[in-house]
Amino acid sequence: MKLAIIGQGGHSKVIHDIVKAIKGIEIVGYFDDKYDQSYMHQGIQYGRVLSAKNMLDHIDDIKFVVAIGNNKVRKMIVESLNLLDPRYAVLIHPSAIISPSATIGYGSVVMANAVVNADAVIQKHTIINTGSVIEHDTKVGDFAHISPKATLTGNVTVEEGVHIGAGATIVPQISVGKWSTIGAGATVTKNIPNDCTAIGTPARIKVGKKLIGGGQVVK
Repeated sequence: MKLAIIGQGGHSKVIHDIVKAIKGIEIVGYFDDKYDQSYMHQGIQYGRVLSAKNMLDHIDDIKFVVAIGNNKVRKMIVESLNLLDPRYAVLIHPSAIISPSATIGYGSVVMANAVVNADAVIQKHTIINTGSVIEHDTKVGDFAHISPKATLTGNVTVEEGVHIGAGATIVPQISVGKWSTIGAGATVTKNIPNDCTAIGTPARIKVGKKLIGGGQVVK
């Protein structure tokens, strides 16, 4: 498979290492808006993000991955490229453990030592980061990011654009609403609405400098 990587920051470095660990993938392009113009170097094409689509004119079987850690920016780039879903690669590090009954969506990346268990569903353009655990029957929405060592226990629902911080734990049958953020190390024991930030153990919603939880406002 020939692969073009979109984005060339820190997250892209990890994607590069995953690709190198998988046999049969050749990186043929890097695309980032830090480049003023397109150029070729040692057989690899470089250019701005939208110029990545030009690769379709030269390589029929090319696939793409958006290697951007920021969920909103990743979604914006996917929408601007407007490629068909099958044009996006699914990248899984060889050390990850994926149940045969799990589903991994187009454009998603599963990093080293992650575990995705039975009947879990990982939707499109999602990051399952190093050492994270996605337990049985859990659903992770498009453009989400599950950070290193985070654990989603059974029957958890993480909706579109959610960021689960490093080492956080979501207990069974909990839902985290769209574009919410769970802080590093938090333990989520109650459903989290859309567009919220929740921190602590047990996790409470942060509003300004205050935390809301248990029916009380805590400074």
